[in-house]
Amino acid sequence: MKKILLLAVAFSLNSCAQVQQTLNQLPQISSQIPGVGGVDIASGLKEALNKGITQQVSKLTAVDGFYKNEAVKILMPAELQKVDATLRKVGLSSLADEGIKMLNRAAEDAVKEATPIFVSAVRNMTFTDAKNILLGNDSAATNYLQGSTTTALYSKFNPVIKNSFEKVGADAVWTKIITKYNTIPLVKKVNPDLTDYTTNQALAGVFKMIAVEEKEIRNNISARTTPLLKSVFAMQDKK
Repeated sequence: MKKILLLAVAFSLNSCAQVQQTLNQLPQISSQIPGVGGVDIASGLKEALNKGITQQVSKLTAVDGFYKNEAVKILMPAELQKVDATLRKVGLSSLADEGIKMLNRAAEDAVKEATPIFVSAVRNMTFTDAKNILLGNDSAATNYLQGSTTTALYSKFNPVIKNSFEKVGADAVWTKIITKYNTIPLVKKVNPDLTDYTTNQALAGVFKMIAVEEKEIRNNISARTTPLLKSVFAMQDKK
């Protein structure tokens, strides 16, 4: 059953170029899954990885992966919503837009760091985890990964986002945005931690996309495009 879980969470890995590297890092497993008709887990896992990677999370690592995906696009934090509206009223829409774009660019850079952490989570799965995920709700695998990887992902994402801000000049842009806003008479001055905010938004985006793919495969038989996917999730259908 532990082997089944490797498939169930494979949707989460995030880069097509890293598929083979990821597979090489996974623990050695036997070639068949008890109770699933002797399915070849090795080749099936590769198929599942490719499907999850190409259809969902890997998209977040591309240019505009966050910025042009309305489901996960990072907007200004709540405390800066008034900043955004005010800048646009005084003719600084382009500055506001540039600030938002840089938040999303940083998130796109950070998501590239997720693969090794998901591999580690797969290694640490137990029999009970596997059973609960396979027979769980539509987001059981996503919830498992979220619970077991969020701390490590935050630690990886945060410095990447900070460096990305510096690389593209986001620090200067946001300093200008906040300075401009804080000079407007009668407004409440702000000084948000944008690195922390963007890190948390990037994490939310990753898990949201993982959940999309998991739900699709669990509920749409036509999304099970390989014999392995069909065999494994047929067990879930019968729960």
